[in-house]
Amino acid sequence: MTKIVFMGTPDFSVPVLRRLIDDGYNVIAVVTQPDRPVGRKRLLTPPPVKSEALKHDIPVYQPEKIRQQGELDKILELEPDLIVTAAFGQILPKQLLDAPKYGCINVHASLLPELRGGAPIHYAIIQGKEKTGISIMYMVEKLDAGDILTQIEVPVTDTDTVGTLHDKMSASGADLLSETIPKLLKGELTPVPQNDEEATFAWNIKREQEKIDWTKPGEQIYNHIRGMNPWPVAYTTLNGSVLKIWGSEKAAYSVSQEPGTIVKLEEDGFIVAAGNGTGIKITELQPAGKKKMDARQFLLGAGSNFEPGIKLGDQDE
Repeated sequence: MTKIVFMGTPDFSVPVLRRLIDDGYNVIAVVTQPDRPVGRKRLLTPPPVKSEALKHDIPVYQPEKIRQQGELDKILELEPDLIVTAAFGQILPKQLLDAPKYGCINVHASLLPELRGGAPIHYAIIQGKEKTGISIMYMVEKLDAGDILTQIEVPVTDTDTVGTLHDKMSASGADLLSETIPKLLKGELTPVPQNDEEATFAWNIKREQEKIDWTKPGEQIYNHIRGMNPWPVAYTTLNGSVLKIWGSEKAAYSVSQEPGTIVKLEEDGFIVAAGNGTGIKITELQPAGKKKMDARQFLLGAGSNFEPGIKLGDQDE
């Protein structure tokens, strides 16, 4: 029976691992990132993939750096026939890529060569794409640049968030892998090289990218807010304090106020001036030190302290 080593870390990877198990493959080991401190109490927490593997009594390896020879040797000693990765978080060294009989394949959440990198789901929404997809490719030492084995498109709706699209993509990745491996093992697939000149990149989101730029048109801000929900969450500032913005709606308003200015209060939200004379309606938010709430709750609690003319995003954090 084909011996498979699976490498993955976050929630995205779990349905992919589960499908390998459900399809009856011999998953001899799981490699994932080390346990990390999580939350305000910094509790040491295992990656989701580790928790799933332990449910099925699969041995788990957690190298800090898989390129270290001692860690690498542990994987090589398993003599896998195939390595499958999905959001593992480390680039594999050539020695490991060359070891399995059937190679190393990766389940990547974009239609490569578009959106290579660690945050393709975020960028698909931020860039307002109407479709994205899953690519299963051979792994190489260059980031997400290997030959493509199979692809499937996944539609992006105008109301998708990172959370909803993540779940659709994860399920699609598991489905496509289930279709791909039998053909790979039978030699029925013809790898297709990527065109590097068409490559775009989805680098991991940095803190400065989370901040809303009110000078951008309302639709771009709408996509930005969706593309940060539920993590890491877009934010602005109000009176010098961070104000997280969880939800918004497009607003059919022509505005003349300076971007970031509160234009109008409504029963279920408030309109903020954006770039190019556009506006956007904020519907869900989280003031500093408080829980997430809908804008109706926020407005009831804010009273006269929050009214048209107030400016968001000007103050230092």
